[in-house]
Amino acid sequence: LDMPYPGGAALDKMAASGDPGKYTLPHTHLSGNPLDMSFSGLKTAAINLIHNAEQKGETIDVPSLCASFSQAVSDILVPRTLRALQETGRKTLAIAGGVAANSKIRGDFLRETERLCLPPLKLCGDNGAMIGAQGYFEYLAGVRAGQDLNAYATMPLDQLHG
Repeated sequence: LDMPYPGGAALDKMAASGDPGKYTLPHTHLSGNPLDMSFSGLKTAAINLIHNAEQKGETIDVPSLCASFSQAVSDILVPRTLRALQETGRKTLAIAGGVAANSKIRGDFLRETERLCLPPLKLCGDNGAMIGAQGYFEYLAGVRAGQDLNAYATMPLDQLHG
C-alpha cells in the first residue's frame, strides 16, 4: 500500500476518509478460550485481497481498506476485552502501545468502558521499543538470564529477579 513501516499512524490517517464497510474482512474466533484472539488471519486476508486485486489489475480503495481493517480489529478486540473485564470483576481498563493510538479502537473503548486509562497519543508507541528500553535498564542494573531462559509470557514479575 506504499505506507511507511511501522504503518499504524499512516493506516489510521488513511482510514479517516475510508468506508469501513467496503471490504469484508474476517473476524477470527479461536476455539477454546473465548478471550483468545489472533490477527494473523486478518492480516493474511488483507494481503490476499491486495495481491488478488493487483493480479487482476484492479485498484484498491486504500482508505476504505484501512478503515475496514481498523473496524475488524476493533470488532475483535473490544468485545473480548470487555468480556475479560466482566469475568475478572475489574472496573478499570488501561490500553497502551501502538493499538492505543488507533482512533477507531480508541474511540470504541472510550464509548464502551466506564473507566479507561489512556496515555497521551505521543506516548502510544510500539511495545517493542518499551520492552527494549526496559531491557536496557535491566542490563545496566546487572540483571542477566541464563542460557536456559525461554519465552514465558505469563511469568510473574517477581520471578524475573528470582
